[in-house]
Amino acid sequence: MEKMRMESMDIVNQNIEKIAELFPNCITEDLDEERSTSDYKVYKKVVNFDLLKQMLSPDVIEGDEAYEFTWVGKKAAIAEANKPIRKTLRPCPEESVNWDTTENLYIEGDNLEVLKLLQESYLGKVKMIYIDPPYNTGNDFVYRDDFDVSAEEYAEESGAVDYNGNRLFKNTDTNGRFHSDWCSMIYARLMLARNLLSDDGLIFISIDDNEVYNVRKICDEVFGSNNYVNQFAWVSNITGRQIAGFGAAKTWESVIVYSKNAILTSGLTVDIQFAKDNMPDSYKGFNKDIRTDERGAFAIGDTLYNHNRKFNEVTRPNLVFSIFYNPTTEEIITGEIGEKKEGFVELLPHKNGDGVHKYHAWRWSRQKIANESYDLIVLPNSTGGYEIYTRIRDFNTTLLKDIITNISNGDSEVQKLFDNKKYFDYPKSVALLKLLINSISDKEMIVMDFFSGSATTAHAVMQLNAEDGGHRKFIMVQLQEPCDEKTEAYKEGYSNICEIGKERIRRAAKKIATEHPDADFDGGFRVFKLDDSNMNDVYYSAGDYTQDLLSMLESNIKSDRTPLDLLFGCLLEWGLPLSLPYTSEQIDGCTVHNYNDGDLIACFDENIPDSVIRKIAKCQPLRAVFRDSSFNGSPAKINVGEIFKMLAPDTRVKVI
Repeated sequence: MEKMRMESMDIVNQNIEKIAELFPNCITEDLDEERSTSDYKVYKKVVNFDLLKQMLSPDVIEGDEAYEFTWVGKKAAIAEANKPIRKTLRPCPEESVNWDTTENLYIEGDNLEVLKLLQESYLGKVKMIYIDPPYNTGNDFVYRDDFDVSAEEYAEESGAVDYNGNRLFKNTDTNGRFHSDWCSMIYARLMLARNLLSDDGLIFISIDDNEVYNVRKICDEVFGSNNYVNQFAWVSNITGRQIAGFGAAKTWESVIVYSKNAILTSGLTVDIQFAKDNMPDSYKGFNKDIRTDERGAFAIGDTLYNHNRKFNEVTRPNLVFSIFYNPTTEEIITGEIGEKKEGFVELLPHKNGDGVHKYHAWRWSRQKIANESYDLIVLPNSTGGYEIYTRIRDFNTTLLKDIITNISNGDSEVQKLFDNKKYFDYPKSVALLKLLINSISDKEMIVMDFFSGSATTAHAVMQLNAEDGGHRKFIMVQLQEPCDEKTEAYKEGYSNICEIGKERIRRAAKKIATEHPDADFDGGFRVFKLDDSNMNDVYYSAGDYTQDLLSMLESNIKSDRTPLDLLFGCLLEWGLPLSLPYTSEQIDGCTVHNYNDGDLIACFDENIPDSVIRKIAKCQPLRAVFRDSSFNGSPAKINVGEIFKMLAPDTRVKVI
């Protein structure tokens, strides 16, 4: 039986394996000094980066010059993101709501470490990420990582000292150290977040002017500049913040949007009625010509020709042809320009007015017209001819515009939930989050926010599900940041932000249920808290071992850990979601846990009899796990392996 690793994924080794598949000649071996002994040598794969650079370039690589965006601590941030950790997420049913049935998660802990632990369980499963990271106002912030540098270290690494060690500039809040710290903080987290996004997933980042340009550059690196979607201007304060000194009153903040793969990402849309009701300054009109055919109602869309003159017979020759229309049968087909077809009228591509080219291109190809002609309509025009238009089946939505108006911060929303007490400064608006979440058509998706704060994202997910019958799930992650003793929240008994966030979700769920009594939405959440590994880290020299110590080492599971702790620790390593149902039952005096009907069956009791092993094996689970100390020596473990080989040969069996 294999021993469980009980630590987060080693992303460096995983990436090396991917490089090895593409460029095997760039992989060599080096002695692994940590794992090698005088009698046994262990080697590890390493990348020849000089050769890899050359493999990715058609020209000879010379010199050190390159166009790049960098700062002091960037390499350390990358290394920190890839570094595995020995941590776990401990379940807290007593602080949860509807623990047994909910599919929502609330995770307390540093989001860098939480993101590492979720790498296998949620790899490629999150459709939308929204974050509102701390704005960099020139002060230190609570998210301090190992790669943070002091002012002295920054001065040394950035070359901001002379040969005598004297600093060359005054270290004020405007110096680069503060930007470097912030860039390192966000870079590492975005690297890990990208792994969790589905191939058609999107990330939305709220940010102010202090770091918006750095965020764009960082996202260009992490997600790829070709996956940039848009930069929304959210007018959060139409009266404007009065900036001291000079300049204009600031009325808006940015929401940066990137996709995992732009080719697979659909356009962001908004319900027309919602837009007109909530953002009347931006959305007006939408008086469409609504008709009906055998497929149902449709609206007359835009003409089929591409309005951009750059798309013509030279740049898009495959999209320049004639469309033929039969007025009697309403049949639509394609053909060559000037071709004659009996019973059909020729619709030429529009003339190009650039003075160089003859025609505009069509927006649809010949094949698309042939396959989807039912979504085209030909109507008479004012000159006695015909024009071809698209039929819009979903005419209740429109593309989201890059300016979001008439939606302010969510101060009043949160205060109303907490008896008009102010616990947060400038919380995001539920309406804003609903707008962004609903711009993605998937009503079953997972929405993550790893700077959860006041838990507006969770509130918005529940509200939207109650209104449109969706089944979206949320994952909130928040550091246990203490509340200042002078704040009203602390005086009301909330020791940290997580306590307020969880209570906000509870109260919001009750309010939504009252407002939508017939709605079937998930108002619960499972709480998990980041903690050290379930396993003791035991390092002793040979002379330190005693009989008492050896007996303790038979099981190095920490004494305060419960079977539920062990179960969910195994889920993280095996890559199973934390929100699935499970049962526990007594079998011959042992407690057996069955996660998601056989995805994993575990028993962590001592001295497990063969009868229990056989009953577990007969269920033929995908995975089975036991404590190492559950069996009395190697013969018993071998016997367990033989039982599973006989009754469940496809089950993967491990011990912790």
